Amino acid sequence: MTYVVTVGVSTPEGASDLDALQREGVVHLLKSGLESIEAIEGPDGMEVGIEEHVIAVHPGGALLKVFADAPALEFAEDAVHGVISEVLELSELLADWEIAKCEVELQPDSAQESLDAADGPDAPPADPAERARLHALSRPAGEPGRDATDVETMRLKLRSLAPRLAAFPLACFGYTDNEAVRIVNRETAEVAAGALVYVSEILVDELFADLATLEEDGPNVGESDGVFMILDDLPQQFAAQYTVLFSRRLAVAAVMLTGRFHQPGFGELSCLAEELLTRILLNQAEVTADLYGLLDDDVSRAWQVFADHVYEDSDHEWLYDPTLDDLDDLDDEDDPAGPDDPAGNDGTAGNDGTAEADGTDEAADPARTTDVNDWFTPFTQDSFVHPYAAFEAGDTEESSPQAG
Repeated sequence: MTYVVTVGVSTPEGASDLDALQREGVVHLLKSGLESIEAIEGPDGMEVGIEEHVIAVHPGGALLKVFADAPALEFAEDAVHGVISEVLELSELLADWEIAKCEVELQPDSAQESLDAADGPDAPPADPAERARLHALSRPAGEPGRDATDVETMRLKLRSLAPRLAAFPLACFGYTDNEAVRIVNRETAEVAAGALVYVSEILVDELFADLATLEEDGPNVGESDGVFMILDDLPQQFAAQYTVLFSRRLAVAAVMLTGRFHQPGFGELSCLAEELLTRILLNQAEVTADLYGLLDDDVSRAWQVFADHVYEDSDHEWLYDPTLDDLDDLDDEDDPAGPDDPAGNDGTAGNDGTAEADGTDEAADPARTTDVNDWFTPFTQDSFVHPYAAFEAGDTEESSPQAG
């Protein structure tokens, strides 16, 4: 069966944080190393196949998700551990990096399937927790990793950053002095808030790095062989529309959004692009917390409370639907509103079913469009989108004033 092995690798102790260009280089080195390996031979000729991988790099290292086809999770973990070790050793620039974690994070059904796959007299214990403990003990002594000091240092750093998220008090993450309605404790809320501050700078840096890559390897993400850190996290059905101009507009939107996060009186998200950027911010915050051993159910719950607060709805998630292989699914002529609107409304009518006279407060849902330019259209007349990002509808790559 296929196991998803989570691997955390960290920079050498005392090393400075990676900047945006260095992070892009790390992605390239890790990706090149993994793509050169299709399978690993294990004990008794057993083969573990490497099917796919996802890489996220942050200032202190990287988090990888490696999909391995193996008879049981122990084989998957050991094989991936060996592969990542070899990739680091063979790369002169990463030779001093350390593996902080390498483990399969199983859901209950997957855990049982893995147990069933490993039978015989030497089968591991039936309890997955005991199985994981024994497997960890079998690893070589002294294996490098983040110690308690590293974890606590990061915890304190994130908590210290929380007040800078001035737009969102801790109540937006589930903490309140009222114990009767409190969802998470203060420390958890501060870690969740601080992580968003921490990754805000990373988001902007990586967008500029993506822009530089696209300017060199263009003309768009769909046709480029470049490695992208943020643009690859957008819905990939639209990759051919992620051009240099689009990337510039998205970078401006990201600067505006993260700047508003740091100021009181945020209001609400202004356009679909801001919704997608916020989604990416939350994903990056989760990666950071996971790498430093700070991700738990309470922190995840705090981010869910935040998401419920900041999003008016979840329509933007529809763009990531894996069943939407054809963009025609997003622009059905017979049902302009898309499959989620059984009434067939196209989003331009008022509450009484009549069209809005001025067209300012009600517009076609940008999450039901095949044109990424619509992602920068303000939601309402009062929503502010930076003029560079929100150029007049109908402008093209050539005709837009920014193109010159």
